[in-house]
Amino acid sequence: MAIDEAKEFTPINIAILTVSDTRTQADDTSGDILAARVTDKGHILAARMIVKDDAALLADQIEAWVNDPQIDAIISTGGTGLTGRDVTPEALARVKDARDIPGFGELFRWLSYKSIGTSTVQSRACAIVARGTYIFALPGSNGAVKDGWDGILNEQLDNRNRPCNFVELMPRLREK
Repeated sequence: MAIDEAKEFTPINIAILTVSDTRTQADDTSGDILAARVTDKGHILAARMIVKDDAALLADQIEAWVNDPQIDAIISTGGTGLTGRDVTPEALARVKDARDIPGFGELFRWLSYKSIGTSTVQSRACAIVARGTYIFALPGSNGAVKDGWDGILNEQLDNRNRPCNFVELMPRLREK
């Protein structure tokens, strides 16, 4: 990563969505880790919520945040595995006018391989952009959240990152 030190950091508004049937605010450790990393970087924690593993409920919440002009990016944690209750990728598929960011999931699994080996193939981490809002779906483990933030999002959500970053594209995401 190359940071352009001459450029001023631009914070963005990020919402965090924990996907779980069992987590509460009191024990949402992966959400806590992510929230701390977002704010420590200088971004604004615009919203935070826990939603059950239900594709329709998840899609509705994501759509609400996509339609909120105060939210630039959504990062979810959980629901990206292979079990019947893991429905985050299916919820993202329901989001209207969305475009895949296939490199995100590919890079996440490559980084994750260094930590957990071949078990990374069980991850369906993915990302989309919908109507100007980035949506990143990370697995629910603390390690996965750290891998996703530290290895990808920390840099790509920093407008000073060179040679390019997600933030500099934001004004052009709604182009037709």
